[in-house]
Amino acid sequence: MIDFRYHLVSIVAVFLALTVGLVLGTTMLQDPLLNTLQSETADLRSQSEDLRVERDTADQVNAGADRMAEAVSDDTLAGLLTGLGVVVVTAPGADAETADALAGRVEQAGGEVVGRVQITDAFLEGGNATFVDELALQIAQDPQDLSGSPHEKAGAEIGRALAAAAEEDSSAGGESGDGEASPTPDPSARAEEDGGHNPSAVLEAFTEGGLITVEGDPAESSDAVVLVAPSGGASPEGQDPQAANAVLNTITTALHQEVGATVVAGDGPSARGDGMLAQARAAEAAFSTVDVASRPMGEVITVLALAENLEEAGGAYGIGEGVEGFLPDPLPEPRETADESSDPSQEPTESGDGSGEGGADEVRRTTRDGE
Repeated sequence: MIDFRYHLVSIVAVFLALTVGLVLGTTMLQDPLLNTLQSETADLRSQSEDLRVERDTADQVNAGADRMAEAVSDDTLAGLLTGLGVVVVTAPGADAETADALAGRVEQAGGEVVGRVQITDAFLEGGNATFVDELALQIAQDPQDLSGSPHEKAGAEIGRALAAAAEEDSSAGGESGDGEASPTPDPSARAEEDGGHNPSAVLEAFTEGGLITVEGDPAESSDAVVLVAPSGGASPEGQDPQAANAVLNTITTALHQEVGATVVAGDGPSARGDGMLAQARAAEAAFSTVDVASRPMGEVITVLALAENLEEAGGAYGIGEGVEGFLPDPLPEPRETADESSDPSQEPTESGDGSGEGGADEVRRTTRDGE
């Protein structure tokens, strides 16, 4: 029979084992454990320091690249957009400073910013698709010619309203039979000739519908499009980013088909996940994309990509997934060189008043006619 002394000895043995364990844990095992933790902490600190140095180095390289881009931008961009009218389109959430900087680069390349178009949140909302469709059909000159989704129809109508009007032959509208310049028809007269289609009224209708806002007078003046994507891959509040950016790409595709050369300028996040540039590249869009447009070097690359798209299919440039390179290679040629006559003895044609102001119009006519 187990007596009290047996229980006492068992209890004493348990406490003795706990005491021995505590002594071992605080003496014999303490140093190895602390040494291991200290070693791992030192390694992490070293890795953190290396990463910090790499980050600082990358920042210095990027800053240097931006300064170099600024230094060579005049020579690099000179003449690339000579005689072209460019409309700057901004998506909801696009960075206003980036849009302003790109407008300046367009002018630096010899182009003219004929106006700006801001796409509103309402344009991208799925619940407004029926309204968008009905509005596009109401203002279309030939509704039966419109096809596709509501946003495809709307994008096509906006693009047709923005696209630069084809210049008429001088024999028809430039000079009269006696050699004097004939008066240029006003927009209302041109609208009557086109069956009542008024591009300015089309843009005004979309503005009144709350789908876009317009600055300047880009109607019938645009030869190319610069579209600024949402900054940081953002989407309008309460909207699904994938759906909203898909609609933006649909609208951009329509603008490219109707107006001509188009580049979408964005930042790094816009080229990842459900970002606008990421979706465009996955679909192998015909327009160009640049994912470093938030930096000065990216602004220069954006204009290079736009100039390339005047003659070739759009390319993807920057540092994101699916890019063809950091910038176009070879670089596009200046338009003032590419459009020179092969006959050096040929004299430039003067305008009716002898002022020679027809040069820019001739370049634009060449662009629109694909010559």
